[in-house]
Amino acid sequence: MSSVSSQPHFVFGPRSGGLALLDEHTVLFTCGSRCVMQHCAQRWQRFLPGSKRSVEFCSMTLSPNRRYLAASEKADKASIIVFDLQHQQGKTRKVLTSGDLLVQEFLSMAFSPDSKYLIAQSGAPEWMLMIWFVEENKVLATVKTTTSNNPVTQISFNPHNNMQICVSGNGVFKMFRQSGGVLRQSSISKMESVNLLCHTWLSEDRVVAGTDSGRLLVSDSGELRREMKMSSKAGLGQNDRYLEVRRIKEGDATEGVAPCGITALLSCSKGFLCSTGPGTVCLFEKKEEDIYRKIREIQILADRACSDASPVQSQQIDTMCISPAEETLAVGTDRGQLYSFNLSSANIKQEGLLHFDFLSSPFHSNTITGLSICIRKPLVATSSLDRSVRIWNYETKDLEVSKEFQEEAFSVALHPTGLFILVGFSNKLRLMNVFIDDIRTFKEFSLHGCRECAFSNGGHMFAAVNGNVIHIYSFTSFENTLNLKGHMGKVWRIEWSLDDSRLASCGTDGAVYEWNTQTGRQESESVLKSCSYTDLAFSSDYKTILAVGTDRTLREIQDCQVLREVPPDDIAHTALAVSHSGRVVFTGTSSGTIRAIKYPLPAQKEWITQQAHSGRVTRMVITYDDQFLLSVSEDGCLLISKITDKEGRGLRSNSQIVHTEEILVTKADLKEKAKKMLELKVYLEELHMENEYRLRLKEVNFNEKLKELTEQFTKETQSLKTAQQILNSELEKQKCEAQQSSTEAAVKHSRDLKDLERSYTTKLVLQHKEYEDLLQKHEQMKEDYNRQLKHAEENKAQALVELTEKYEARLHNQARLLAQCQEEAEQKIEEFKEILKQAEKEEQKNIHTIQSKYEKQLLLEKEAKARLKEDGGVMTQKIYSLQVQIDHDSEEMDKIKKERQSLIGLIRSLEGNVLVLKRQISEQEKTIQDKDKTISGLKAMNQELGKHKFVMEFQLNGLKKQIELQQDEIQLKGERIQKLEEEVAGITKSNTQLKLTTSDLRLKLKTKEKEVQKELQKVKNLQTLLERLRSDLHGCVSLVQEPKELKDNILMIYGRYAPDTR
Repeated sequence: MSSVSSQPHFVFGPRSGGLALLDEHTVLFTCGSRCVMQHCAQRWQRFLPGSKRSVEFCSMTLSPNRRYLAASEKADKASIIVFDLQHQQGKTRKVLTSGDLLVQEFLSMAFSPDSKYLIAQSGAPEWMLMIWFVEENKVLATVKTTTSNNPVTQISFNPHNNMQICVSGNGVFKMFRQSGGVLRQSSISKMESVNLLCHTWLSEDRVVAGTDSGRLLVSDSGELRREMKMSSKAGLGQNDRYLEVRRIKEGDATEGVAPCGITALLSCSKGFLCSTGPGTVCLFEKKEEDIYRKIREIQILADRACSDASPVQSQQIDTMCISPAEETLAVGTDRGQLYSFNLSSANIKQEGLLHFDFLSSPFHSNTITGLSICIRKPLVATSSLDRSVRIWNYETKDLEVSKEFQEEAFSVALHPTGLFILVGFSNKLRLMNVFIDDIRTFKEFSLHGCRECAFSNGGHMFAAVNGNVIHIYSFTSFENTLNLKGHMGKVWRIEWSLDDSRLASCGTDGAVYEWNTQTGRQESESVLKSCSYTDLAFSSDYKTILAVGTDRTLREIQDCQVLREVPPDDIAHTALAVSHSGRVVFTGTSSGTIRAIKYPLPAQKEWITQQAHSGRVTRMVITYDDQFLLSVSEDGCLLISKITDKEGRGLRSNSQIVHTEEILVTKADLKEKAKKMLELKVYLEELHMENEYRLRLKEVNFNEKLKELTEQFTKETQSLKTAQQILNSELEKQKCEAQQSSTEAAVKHSRDLKDLERSYTTKLVLQHKEYEDLLQKHEQMKEDYNRQLKHAEENKAQALVELTEKYEARLHNQARLLAQCQEEAEQKIEEFKEILKQAEKEEQKNIHTIQSKYEKQLLLEKEAKARLKEDGGVMTQKIYSLQVQIDHDSEEMDKIKKERQSLIGLIRSLEGNVLVLKRQISEQEKTIQDKDKTISGLKAMNQELGKHKFVMEFQLNGLKKQIELQQDEIQLKGERIQKLEEEVAGITKSNTQLKLTTSDLRLKLKTKEKEVQKELQKVKNLQTLLERLRSDLHGCVSLVQEPKELKDNILMIYGRYAPDTR
């Protein structure tokens, strides 16, 4: 097994499934067989891979708490992988399976509002809706939602209720509730002829759904009976347009909000967002309960690289998401492109057309056919069947240049300098210059269907394939120097040797040839007719050739002989790349995987596989410094993988490669830039003059302000001095008053203490005598109460025996009565059931008769309509004199329509009668429930008899209460004693409080003395500040003739003293 492998580093590829914003700068999307987390500002990506057996991710969803990401894999037995995004690199994940059900893919998924549950809708033929408890990987419930004739397009949770689920699709709109491990349908709307493409929740009870005809249908509590329509009334301004929620009527036209299908809806705090056309999103703001105002319209503009100037009308927006702060809107199109828009109020209020920006860079939307790199720049060029050629920078991870053409591009080759590019089209080969912002053709060669081209390593020659012939051209003279003929089938790949003296080629005829580029002769050949070769490459020493083909075998060829072979596998090799260090060989397969095989080639199947793409790998290239492996495939992705060893370090390259920064610029562009530079210089000079004039004006204003400030400052200093003198006099007065009050308080306190001590000693002696008398009385009372308790217990035992005998006899009689009542109730229940069955049969018969009558009447009316239409057609061919009669017939038709509507009203009224009958049945059921209540009443009587048992116990409790009252009197007397003790404690507390007050007064005196000292210190500080300011002002007087230095000194003085004055 190889010690070198590749790890995914960055991918440029279309979105294949869902889209979500983790925050304002981080986006999540699926690309092939992995989920990608990309930071758009810092240009890094983090990959969340699927399982080894997965083909691709077909859908994904992000939990409301932004912690979990669920992605569904498309495989023989599909599964859902839940990633924990808070964990480092998302390594913790849970796999949710469908159990015994065979599900190949999940079309739509959604998390519950609390992020604990996950629902998923499977595809055909099962169409099962499944709900999991994520933490336990447990399937809670499943239910079949639809059939293959009515596919489901979207499912969602109610954002305010974990148990309510909405399902919409072609002719499908259902509400489900999850309770007790079962999904039950709570409501259904008859929508057989309506194709619902998307929906979103606007509130707890309201859902808006978009149709393929551009209508917005509104569901209140599960029924689609209302529609949003543009109002005809004028709003606050002439440009404002309003959406009103109206009830759907049978005569309404089917004109919708959008001219085509509404493919995406998204709710937000202000209202909702709606895709109203190709590449167009409208923002609707809620004004009232059923009125929404259209604020702005955002469009996807045409790509600058596109040859057509028309807007991008072919891109349909199929997904939308919004950031947690609702500042960024991201959308995805059916071509896999990602766009964003800043929803801040400043951007929305801009005048003119609002347009989306690319979230990162535009991608290929179809199979990538060509891949090429250059040695002097970190650039890689790709060509695709989407008619575009793009040049990427694999170091900065950015798109440098892109260009769209009128025909498909089959092959591409970058010149070693990175300044020129070869592109093969269906009718010609074009040699183009690579400018800073454009790719322009300057030479064309008449080669039809050129599917392979390559520059030599020196850049002085290039080779191009036309069918089974290889043409070699001189890059300096553009002459066709050699034509290499020998292949019997189409040539798929060509490869130059290091010194450009040899050229290797392979094709569908099973031949691998090595050509001499000087003479045009074949130096070696290897033909295997049973294999159609798809790719080849020279070894690192350029002595052998490695080739792969349809026989699933990797071969190493030298001098017409096969040196080594890697045994075939179930998956075919489609592309090949050899490292320049000679340690590893990378192969791409038809399933999208990349295999790392050690070199020299092993005799057994030993390799490291990496799930890279979701389609067949078409091309692979290793950069000249052996740091990156670049691969492209049919899924339209360009994957940049980092080549590492076992320890995760990059490979060391033998040669040091220096990248240059030269670019091609035309004379016209240089002249335009020179003109702009001159204009900018003139503009700068004008700005400089204006700034100088403004500075002078500011200096004059500052001088005036300084004069005013100095005058104010002198006035304030004088006022502070007077205030200081007043404060000093007041402080002296307060000191004298405080000393006098403290001496008087101390004398009074000493007198009061002596009086209180005398009075309380006399009170304590008297209360002690009373306490001894009460103790004697308490002992006598205890003896009397013990005697009374003994007599009461003897009487209680006799009364209990008598009462138990009486109530046992009553219980036997009541039990007999209960048995008789139960038998009578069962007989009545059976009678009511028979009555219900007869009533249901009679009602069904009446309903069938009424339906048959009105169906016959409807058929007769339809026949009459058809006859009248035929008569109308005949009458139009006659003379204008009969037009009056035609008008009369049309009036009769209107009357018939009105009669038909009245008949429909009768049918609805009859349906109401049916509802009334059902209500009567429910009332009969209520009567049965009343009988059940009577039975329960009898049971309650039985319970009341049991309660009589406890009456005597209550009487006994009364006797106990009397005893307790006597005990309460004893407690009251004890409480009196406690109160007396508390009074003594209160007196002691008052003494302590008086001591505390004296200490508080002393502390207040100390604090006032400290405050006086602080104020004195403030006065000293102000005096020092005044002296410093005077010295600084004297220094400024010497600089009167130098205004700049004077200005700087005044600003310094202002900075020093202005904060202190505040």
